[in-house]
Amino acid sequence: MWKKILTPIVATAVLMLSGCEDSGPEPLVMHCAAGMKKPVSAIAGQYEKEYGVQVQLQFGGSGTLLTSLEIAKGDIYLAGDSSYTNIAKEKGLLAETMPVALMRAGFGVPKGNPKGISKLSDIQNPDLKIGIGNPNAASVGKFTKKILTKHNLWEGFEPTVLFPTVNELANATKLGTVDAVILWDAVASQYPELDFVSVPEFDAEKKDITVGILKASTQATEALKFCRYLTAADRGLEVFKADGYEPVKGDKWVESPELVLFSGSMLRPAIQDTIERFEEREGVRINTVFNGCGILVSQMKAGENPDAYFSCDQSFMDMVSDRFTLPSTVSANEMVILVKKGNPKGVTTLPDLKKEGLKVGFSHPEKSALGALTKRMLEGEGIYQAILDTGNVMPGSATGDFLVNQIRSNSLDAVIVYKSNALSNDSTVAECDLIEIGKPAAIATQPYAVGQNSEFPNLMNRFFEACVSEEGKSAFLQYGFRWELK
Repeated sequence: MWKKILTPIVATAVLMLSGCEDSGPEPLVMHCAAGMKKPVSAIAGQYEKEYGVQVQLQFGGSGTLLTSLEIAKGDIYLAGDSSYTNIAKEKGLLAETMPVALMRAGFGVPKGNPKGISKLSDIQNPDLKIGIGNPNAASVGKFTKKILTKHNLWEGFEPTVLFPTVNELANATKLGTVDAVILWDAVASQYPELDFVSVPEFDAEKKDITVGILKASTQATEALKFCRYLTAADRGLEVFKADGYEPVKGDKWVESPELVLFSGSMLRPAIQDTIERFEEREGVRINTVFNGCGILVSQMKAGENPDAYFSCDQSFMDMVSDRFTLPSTVSANEMVILVKKGNPKGVTTLPDLKKEGLKVGFSHPEKSALGALTKRMLEGEGIYQAILDTGNVMPGSATGDFLVNQIRSNSLDAVIVYKSNALSNDSTVAECDLIEIGKPAAIATQPYAVGQNSEFPNLMNRFFEACVSEEGKSAFLQYGFRWELK
C-alpha cells in the first residue's frame, strides 16, 4: 500500500526537480525610463529569442526609478538622461555605464498644431493648457524646469498638469486634454496623432540616454552582455534609430569580443590584474601585445591597427596620433639607475656611468621609449657620446625588464630603467638598489587612446575606466608611477 502511495509522490518530485534544471538562465531585471518602452521592449524580446535570456522590464519615470534603486532588486538601470545615472554612480548604485542615444525636447501638439505654438515663450500664454513632466519624477520634467529657469520662464509658470512619465504627456495630447506638452522628439515620433515643434532653447542642449549596471546585480556579466547588445550599432541601436532616436556610435555586436591592446612593456605590472578582472567581468578577451614602444609604433606604421594603445611616453603616441582618438595622460614614470645591492661600483650620478670598466645597459633608442628618453636625457647632460666612447655600454634591449634581468644575473653593473621596472617584483627590490636621477628629462608620461578604426570603442573606453578606477590606480601607485589623470 505504501508503495502505491509513495510512487506518484516520488515521480512528481522528480518532475519538479527536472523542471528546475530546465528552467533556463535567471531573468535579468531592468529598471527602464518609460519613454524608452517601445524600443527597449522590442530589443529585450529580440535578445530573448537569440539567447534565451528573459529581460523583465519595469517602467517608470527616471527620477522615480532612481529613488527606488536603493531598495529594489535588479541588474540594469536605463535613464532618460545621464544626470540620473551620474547621481546613481555618486551614490554607489551603478558600476559601468554606456551611452545609448540622444534626444531633444520640444512641444508635442495635436496634428496640424491648431494653436500655432512656435516658440518657448508661448508657455506664458494664459489661454493655453500646457502639460509638463513632474521635475521630481520624469527626466523630461527635470530638463524642462532647467531650461525654463535658464531662460527666466520658470518663475510664475503654472502648468495645467504635471505627469509622472513622458508617455502620459503624449497620451494627454493625443486625447486632447491639453493643448501642448513638453516632451522628447523620439517619443513624439511614436504617436502619429502628434506633431513635434522644436525650439532653439531646447535644441541647444540635447540629452543623452544612458544605461548602467547595478552594483547589486548578481549576474553582472550577463547584464553587461545584454547592455552591449542594447548599445550595439548593428543590434539595439538599429531599433532606437527606427523609433526616432539619434543613436550614439555603438560597438559592433559580437557575443564574445576579442580586443587588441598595444601597450609599452613598462605598463604590464600596473595593468595586468586590471586586464584579467575586466575580461572576467565583461566576458571578453583582451589580446595584449607588450613590447618596446618603438617596436609597437613600427608595427602600427606597417599596418596593424589595435583597438587601443597605452604608450610608455607621449612622444611615441604622437608618432601615430592620426590612428587614435584624443589620448588621456594617465601616469608618469621616472627613470632611475639600478645597481646591485650595496652599490659595489659606487654609482651615484649619471656621470659615474663613464667609470672605467663599468658594464652599463641602456634600452635601444629606436625600439623603445625608454631608450629614446635615455639618449635624449644623456645628450641634454652632454655625456651620451662620452659614455658610448668608453665601450662600457652593452647592446641595447627593447625593454627595461630585460635590463633588470641582466643586473640580477650579474651581466651588467648599472642600467637605466623605469622605476616601475625596478619595483616590478620583490626579488628585484631585494637584490638591487635604486638610485634616483632627479632630472626633469628623466620622466616619461603614459597616455591611453582608443583606435579610430576600432569596432569596439565603447568597450575600450570602459577598459580605460577600469584602469583609472580606484582599484586600477592603486596598482599604478604600487609600482612607483605618479598619477597624472585630471
